[in-house]
Amino acid sequence: MPIRNLLPSTFIFCLVILACCTPASLCRARQVIDIDITDATIKKINFAVPYFVDKNKPEQVHEVGQSMADLLARGLEFHGFINIIAPEEYGGGQEQNWRMLGADYAVLGKYVNEGARLVLELRLIETNSGRMLMGKRFRDTWPKKRQMILKFCDEVIYKITGKQGISSSEIAFVSDGTGHKEIYLADALGDDIRQVTRHGHLAITPRLSPDNSKLTYTSYHKGNANLYLVDFKKSSHLTRAISRRKGINYAPAWAPDSSYLVVTLSKDGNPDLYKMRLDGTIIKRLTVNAGINVSPTFSPDGSQIAFVSDRSGDPQIYTMDLDGNRTKRLTYQGNENTTPSWSPDGEWITYTGRGDDGYQIYKIKAAGGTPIQLTASWGSHESPTWSPDSRQIAFTRTRNGESRLCTITSDGQWLRQLFVLNGNQTSPQWSQRLNFY
Repeated sequence: MPIRNLLPSTFIFCLVILACCTPASLCRARQVIDIDITDATIKKINFAVPYFVDKNKPEQVHEVGQSMADLLARGLEFHGFINIIAPEEYGGGQEQNWRMLGADYAVLGKYVNEGARLVLELRLIETNSGRMLMGKRFRDTWPKKRQMILKFCDEVIYKITGKQGISSSEIAFVSDGTGHKEIYLADALGDDIRQVTRHGHLAITPRLSPDNSKLTYTSYHKGNANLYLVDFKKSSHLTRAISRRKGINYAPAWAPDSSYLVVTLSKDGNPDLYKMRLDGTIIKRLTVNAGINVSPTFSPDGSQIAFVSDRSGDPQIYTMDLDGNRTKRLTYQGNENTTPSWSPDGEWITYTGRGDDGYQIYKIKAAGGTPIQLTASWGSHESPTWSPDSRQIAFTRTRNGESRLCTITSDGQWLRQLFVLNGNQTSPQWSQRLNFY
């Protein structure tokens, strides 16, 4: 079977609400309420995020205060279970009866301009009691205001759910908006979009390191499918080839500690999996001529990989220990299952499966079991990738020849398009959270 058949064609979790306990003797004990937020009938949590106020001119509404509040609101809403009460409904001011407006929480922001520096104070208010649940004060240069706000956003999500938010994450992807497929990076909200490669040729399969410091991709601009590494910590984002072996050097998986890769090489004829150092040195061959082996993805603890192989005749998902032994077939349903992605919590593997309704997104327990179909709408749905909190999945949806990046919750609800760019966007890969502060 040709290798292209194994590659992309284009390429009840619970919300935990922490009720605050006022007596110190309770040692901040928490009451836990479980809500299945993947149920479309469940009411979302209402937040009010009024315009941020300049402490030196509190009587005026400034554009910068509006834009900062809007960014925080969008970051909260991005998580899927939060509804933002539009500031236009109450004039955007901070002196409101939030309970009467229907808000469960309010975030109040004040800022001071200290020349080149911004001092930003943010508070999370629980409207039922009127108590401040959390407050943060940031002082940094003005260009860092976005990082301040997204950091606070993720802290708010942690405060009310017990799990860090994901607005401070990024997504790598491929776009052909320039006329050639190049690698791009965007923050999760789609605001800060940067073109990483400028080969003017075919660049595919971006893979971000877990520490967010590096990115690998495969490019054909030298005539062969060579593997490249971008080091974001080096000046001018140093790019270097790490494998130019004859044949394909393709789609590596990063070890959880970012110290090495598992990559597909066909240097000896058959596409097989190899452990490789970041300088391109091969550590160990993991598969030997047992069909075509591609698309590795690590378990969070680094002890296993899932991958695609056609050793049984059709492309299916397998798991394997990192010593190359104890290989297990995971999928049996369908005759083409590809592009696995292991969830950060270790529970699930999502993948692309082809059925009677075309290419759709499925998930299966990492230990095996019955697959669950997550998408069912028309068009092709491919190349899934998990958010850092294991609550959302990004993927490529293609309709009428146009490919866009979309997300769903881990149970297939709330499908939405991420952002709009010229050309087609494919092959997303979600980063871990960036460490802003």
